[in-house]
Amino acid sequence: MAYCETVPPPVCVLDETCLPESLALRPGARIAIDVGLARIGVAACDPAGLLASPLATVPRGHGDLAELVRVAAERQAVEVIVGLPVALSGREGKSAADARNFAVALAGHLAPTPVRLVDERFTTVLAHDALRQGGRDSRARRQVVDKAAAALLLQGALDAERSTGRPPGELVVPAQEGSR
Repeated sequence: MAYCETVPPPVCVLDETCLPESLALRPGARIAIDVGLARIGVAACDPAGLLASPLATVPRGHGDLAELVRVAAERQAVEVIVGLPVALSGREGKSAADARNFAVALAGHLAPTPVRLVDERFTTVLAHDALRQGGRDSRARRQVVDKAAAALLLQGALDAERSTGRPPGELVVPAQEGSR
């Protein structure tokens, strides 16, 4: 079955009531990743796409793509969201180029599962703030901030799709396998 960029009609729940169009969401679990220089934060949502939760932190480097492919398969992800670090001005710098390259390589390993780039402005800042308010010191935050940022990214993507009826961000064209 080919991947389709359309949103299915509203989903009817057990009591036969249908969710309004504004709550329509393509069915299936998703994962999101926050690509950093040293670590990759990973988050996942339930198959209904209601709630994103922090999942894991993967060390960046040898074997990172294989681990993300494993997580996507284990979660039966219908889509993978990769954070795109865009500046406040909307410009893309070195980090955005790195995230784009990583997303293209990942898409090559995950095909036909779609990979999408989604603007991640403020996710890491918000994650640090939430963890600080939760009483975690800077050393403790370092261990979990990447997966918390990935959860914020994924929840934002789910909410955006729910409110617009369209998949979030930009679809990534896969690279040929082995290009990274």
